[in-house]
Amino acid sequence: MPAAIISPAACEQHLVPQGHPERPKRLSCVNDQLLSSGLNLAIDMLDTEAASDEQLLRAHSQAHLDKLNQLDEQLQQYGSQPIMSYDGETFLSPKSLNAAKLAAGAVVTAVDKILAKKYRSIFCHVRPPGHHAERDRAMGFCLFNNIAIGALHALEAHGLKRVAIVDFDVHHGNGTQDIFLDDPRVLFCSAFQHPFYPYTPTDVDRAHILNLPLASGCRGDEFRENIHDTWWQKIRAHKPQLIFISAGFDGHADDDMSGWLLNDSDYDWISQQLRQLSDEIPQCKGIISALEGGYELPSLARCTVAHIKAIANLSGF
Repeated sequence: MPAAIISPAACEQHLVPQGHPERPKRLSCVNDQLLSSGLNLAIDMLDTEAASDEQLLRAHSQAHLDKLNQLDEQLQQYGSQPIMSYDGETFLSPKSLNAAKLAAGAVVTAVDKILAKKYRSIFCHVRPPGHHAERDRAMGFCLFNNIAIGALHALEAHGLKRVAIVDFDVHHGNGTQDIFLDDPRVLFCSAFQHPFYPYTPTDVDRAHILNLPLASGCRGDEFRENIHDTWWQKIRAHKPQLIFISAGFDGHADDDMSGWLLNDSDYDWISQQLRQLSDEIPQCKGIISALEGGYELPSLARCTVAHIKAIANLSGF
């Protein structure tokens, strides 16, 4: 079954201040790597629509949506290209809200395509990222929680009973945890540097929340061993009908965003493992991944393309 990528061009129109790590070049560098690898010839490129208010409000409160709409209205009043601070690190420009709705819509579209049995894996190459956005607020470069919106679309619109979300960004997926804290239909597995931003508590007393805090200096062998020992059996037991991935590559040794020391092969390993799990679990209909972090452009490009190859089962391409 073919694989696909959803990469809305308008996601590059979300502007941030000069020097901000979550910049439009994060998308273009991966697109360049896709072209040079030839992988674009083996994978379908799909369009998407923006997420609707109904879809956004499954994961977020009306107050959160209203605030972002109000900020967007203020931005539209300016004739130039202003950039507005939401919280000192998260920013909006006149086309940011559209980009964020398209990023969330990409994951919704991926769900629809996979459940229609048109694809087995889809990568959503989008920004702004999403996993820090909580039910009631944006934070950590994130406006809407893209993966949570897609997972809830699968559960509520398609009637799925169980999904799994795997988050290997170096920062804890606090927003995803916040949204699904009391929803055992969603098994949430997050590996992250600790202590580190966003400094959320790690000892959450929920059987469906599997937090894996790993210290600065974590190398690939420690990363792999801990994930192998804590996640795979739990995911198999949960029997997810879809596996979602919050794919962050900012734990790479070349990325100064964090203190982890992972390399390209570690990201290829976890991507291969997740693809194998999706194939082994009879109930699982496919795998959907969305870009989160990764700010050193060469390692981001290499690891993202390797990740796409792995979940598409094209590693030998």
